Amino acid sequence: MSESSDREMVIERVIDAPQELIFRAFTEPDHVKHWWGPNGFTNTIHEMDVRPGGIWRFIMHGPDGTDYPNKIVYVEVSPPERLVYEHSGERPDGPVAFRSTVTLESSGGKTKVTLRVVFPNAVEYQRAKEFGAVEGGQQTLARLDVYVKAMAA
Repeated sequence: MSESSDREMVIERVIDAPQELIFRAFTEPDHVKHWWGPNGFTNTIHEMDVRPGGIWRFIMHGPDGTDYPNKIVYVEVSPPERLVYEHSGERPDGPVAFRSTVTLESSGGKTKVTLRVVFPNAVEYQRAKEFGAVEGGQQTLARLDVYVKAMAA
């Protein structure tokens, strides 16, 4: 997928925690299950193999009881600063729904977390926006912020 502003979502947050700690929160199942997803969501992780070509399968449980099966395939893993993965959504063998790039930039003990999501086309991006993807991404990074502070304590 190439990048284009009509199909790209970018969410950023500066977190008062070291880059290495945040990378661990993104890549270790015992951590990620506690904060991944929008407010009210919980996770069941079935597998998480964080390496290029590795697969992360999990179910997000919505606050209304709806289960959302997910499959992610890691494309790039560059500790502690970058993850790139492709998400195929609810169908384990379905097409790529979007590609995400997570960058962690360290500065003065804080870390700028940037989540860049590129959709296959503008229609899919618009559908994700209508579903609440931007707000959901912001809530997810807010949950990460709270969680890594507890990790550091």
